[in-house]
Amino acid sequence: MSNWPERMRDLWSRLEAIPYGQSTVAVIGVFFLCALSFWVTRRVLLRVVASVAKRTTTNWDDILVGRGVFRQLAWIAPGLVVYYFAFLFEGDTEMLVQRLVLVYTIVILVAAFSRFLTAVNEIYNQTSPKARELPIKGYLQVLQLIVVLIGIIVIFSTLLDQSPWGILSGLGAATALLILVFRDTILSFVASIQLATNDMVRIGDWISMPQYGADGDVIDVALHTVKVQNFDKTISTIPTHKLMEDSFRNWRGMKESGGRRIARSVNLDMTSVRFLEPSDVEQLSKVALLRDYLPSKLEELRQWNEAQQVDPSSPVNGRRLTNLGTFRAYMIAYLRSHPRLNANMTMLVRHLPPSSEGLPLQVYAFSREQVWADYESIQADLFDHLLAALPVFGLRVFQRPTGLDLQAAKAELAASLRA
Repeated sequence: MSNWPERMRDLWSRLEAIPYGQSTVAVIGVFFLCALSFWVTRRVLLRVVASVAKRTTTNWDDILVGRGVFRQLAWIAPGLVVYYFAFLFEGDTEMLVQRLVLVYTIVILVAAFSRFLTAVNEIYNQTSPKARELPIKGYLQVLQLIVVLIGIIVIFSTLLDQSPWGILSGLGAATALLILVFRDTILSFVASIQLATNDMVRIGDWISMPQYGADGDVIDVALHTVKVQNFDKTISTIPTHKLMEDSFRNWRGMKESGGRRIARSVNLDMTSVRFLEPSDVEQLSKVALLRDYLPSKLEELRQWNEAQQVDPSSPVNGRRLTNLGTFRAYMIAYLRSHPRLNANMTMLVRHLPPSSEGLPLQVYAFSREQVWADYESIQADLFDHLLAALPVFGLRVFQRPTGLDLQAAKAELAASLRA
């Protein structure tokens, strides 16, 4: 075996007499050996690796196989064959072939490393409990970019037969150009570090960024972009560094709080607000949610009026029940008894500043459900009941006159004139 190269060289010299004999045999032989090595690697070794990975209890090796890391490395085998038999091409041709094989190998290794980083990200997402809080895809992309740049420098140094350090020293003058070219990458890398450090965005967060048309769930946090799936199923792509430059709203706090805020008001006709008469109190006493409220409130008012020696001859003297105040008490009791509202969070029914549009009466509460459809259903049910209950208390909703209102007023005026 030690004289094997010499024997091959002797056989090779005999083919010199045949025109293109050496070149033809060399190409056919090397091609055959490359195909054989590639077949053995892909069909035998890779199957063994895949079989071993399936039998293990861990999942990371299955991901490496699935992402094609070993399949990519199998392409090195033909390159090794060509490099080993480069002596068949003597002189400068041998050196050129070896350099080209080295370049080929570097490309394969860089591609395999990129697949490896993709597999690392998938392994991290599946195994780490902090994957949603601290995604590493952006950092892996930076590492991938660095490896690609190193690979390019090594390729040029191999082709030019120079030291990589000599090429790197020549990049000093091009630093400004590189910064300009990779400006977005640098900004995005810094922004991704700040986002991760401050825990500002996670995969699965609902964020709103109207200036970019984004209102939905974050589905991907990468080096250059953050992808948001909007509620209409469209995808908005936001540059990562824009999350640090511009303001956005993250609804994660709402999700973690266990409730979603309901803050909606209805405008009341202020002329419908009045004091309650005894007959009104008797009628409202039949309302189940007011059975405890009315007696205790009436007793409180009676004691206060007696202590202040209030003259009952005028309704504005002292304190009295109003239909609006009683309705607010009813709505508070209704909110607290509602099974789909979070009773441990703020609940109130309050007046907002009155205007020419009436007196806004706001319901402020938190639903237990946070899903959009369920939340809207709860909110609609609340205000369906509120609007239907207002006439029971002698209250009216304020709204601008419609065509039907004008027709009714016209008919009433005509009837009065005929009378």
